Amino acid sequence: MSTPTEAVREQLMAGNEQYRRLREEHARYAIQLDALSAKAHLSDEEQAEEVRLKKLKLRVKDQMELLVRQAQAVH
Repeated sequence: MSTPTEAVREQLMAGNEQYRRLREEHARYAIQLDALSAKAHLSDEEQAEEVRLKKLKLRVKDQMELLVRQAQAVH
């Protein structure tokens, strides 16, 4: 059984192009971060990239949550 928030996310995935794009972007950042975390040691450039990706991923997540809250307010 899905929660009301999960139901809103599913509706947004089905009908909101911006939400779908953000979700795909979030997934790409997660994959890139997983690849970096799999390394035993990160160079200075890789550490900087890790920080950058984490910030971007969080920004995208915040945007997705804003869309969810907006959709919940409408319903």
